[in-house]
Amino acid sequence: MARTTVKDGEERAGTKDVAALKALMPFMAPYRGLVVAAILALMLTAALSLTLPLAVRRVIDNFSTENVEILDLYFVAAIGVAALLALGTGLRYALVTRLGERVVADIRKAVFDRVIGLSPSFYETVMTGEILSRITTDTTLIQSVIGSSVSVALRNVLIFLGGMILMLFTSAKLTGLVLLIVPLVVVPILTLGRRLRVLSRENQDWIAASSGQAAETLSAVQTVQSFAQESVARRDFSDVTEKSFEVAKQRITVRSIMTVAVMFLVFAGVVGVLWIGTRDVRADQMSSGALVQFVIYAIMVAGAVAALSEIWGELQRAAGATERLVELLNATDKVNDPAAPKDCPAPLRGDVRFESVSFAYPSRPDRQALDAVSLAVKPGETVAFVGPSGAGKTTVMQMIQRFYDPQEGAIKLDGVDLREMQREDFRSQIAVVPQDPVIFSGSARDNIRFGRPEASDAEVEAAAKAAAAHEFIEALSEGYDTKLGERGVMLSGGQKQRVAIARAILRDAPVLLLDEATSALDAESERAVQEAVEHLSKNRTTLIVAHRLATVKKADRIVVMQDGAVVAEGTHDALVAENGLYARLARLQFTDGAEAA
Repeated sequence: MARTTVKDGEERAGTKDVAALKALMPFMAPYRGLVVAAILALMLTAALSLTLPLAVRRVIDNFSTENVEILDLYFVAAIGVAALLALGTGLRYALVTRLGERVVADIRKAVFDRVIGLSPSFYETVMTGEILSRITTDTTLIQSVIGSSVSVALRNVLIFLGGMILMLFTSAKLTGLVLLIVPLVVVPILTLGRRLRVLSRENQDWIAASSGQAAETLSAVQTVQSFAQESVARRDFSDVTEKSFEVAKQRITVRSIMTVAVMFLVFAGVVGVLWIGTRDVRADQMSSGALVQFVIYAIMVAGAVAALSEIWGELQRAAGATERLVELLNATDKVNDPAAPKDCPAPLRGDVRFESVSFAYPSRPDRQALDAVSLAVKPGETVAFVGPSGAGKTTVMQMIQRFYDPQEGAIKLDGVDLREMQREDFRSQIAVVPQDPVIFSGSARDNIRFGRPEASDAEVEAAAKAAAAHEFIEALSEGYDTKLGERGVMLSGGQKQRVAIARAILRDAPVLLLDEATSALDAESERAVQEAVEHLSKNRTTLIVAHRLATVKKADRIVVMQDGAVVAEGTHDALVAENGLYARLARLQFTDGAEAA
């Protein structure tokens, strides 16, 4: 996965340059005033910097004068210019740094706003850790460019242009000699800069791959340790990290060579021009002050060129980072809200219908997860889905939430196609208890209240009691205010499921989805939760996925699935009497004692 990403990134990088930074303009547009103020401060500091050599020339040319007051005036003027230069520089720093922080904060929010709404099909091919790397590492690069590099680059451009003009007025002859050096300086910037851009993008891709692998491994650290695979995890992470380092070394080498070449050519040219200028002074063709003024301008111009070559490398890296962020902002999603959505029926009755639905996951397009499934669930009905692993039961649950769209057929809620409504509208009418419950690092109270943020503390505790979670939550160090740790590390599997069930109870939605909701519970807790679920399912549509058939015996209807298709449906007794797949599953479980009497 990581290597494919890097390869793709390198191919993209070969077709783009710093022009990719234009994508940042929409984020800077709201802060035009700040941008203008920063540019004005930048122009002020550049102009003041260019006036200092004029004062130096005056001092040198009048050094032997007997009018001391003139010299004093020049020195006072120099101090005044220095003071204004210091104030302008401080103002420029404050403005551009603030601008950089503000723009990057907006970019991070925009990227997160985009990826949080992308359907699960997007995350089948992109690692979460890589996305986090783009939001953090890549935006940090951009912040550095906006908050520093761009302003420094513009200042050096102004100094370069102003310095060249003033050099021309000081000595056209020496300026012409300086211009002869420019093509020699531009060549390494253009030739090495192209290679630097490719390496910068590849380096960022490998860093993202490293972050993705680390995030995936650390999120499953207990499994890694249980199978004693720490050494394998260390080796894999080391391999990716070392690859990133190797690419970084190549990038650093190319940039170093470019810096050496540019600086040598620039300063060698300055020395050569100084040598010729010295001969002109000796021949009385120019004054000592004029030569010093020219040399100062030449050094300023040379320094500007050298700085620009350095900044060019930063801009290359930022361009690659911008490309990667823009890819997320422009990521296509197969599941989108309609341009003119229909209102979700209110109040929702809970009529769920599958009409000849066929679906295959994007990562497995050759295998049908659902094959022409037709199903009608009446409002208030409790329907259980059973069948072997991979039969399509959980897929049904995902399709009802419109995590994916069917390739054929339609899924309707109270007669309205899910694709015709806003996802947020109809999902707010659904409560879910997934097979692998997600517990956030906040408090137990916050985790339950996630189901309905406006719920009171009393309602939260009532939901916990109904889910048989109140007793163990009260026993925690700080009760309901206890932080549960990342992914609920402080809780057992059964406790996590009970918190998730309490969350669904609190949501009090017309449609309830239970995907193996009691699979991690002990017998006593399961009995308590079953009672809560039976009470909760009254007067609402309830869909249950379960492998343990005893948990679905009381369902109004049981739907048996196999290979993505509905092969039978009916009550428990009727299906047993048919002596089909359900009867075989029932015999296996009940005969083997898998179910308590």
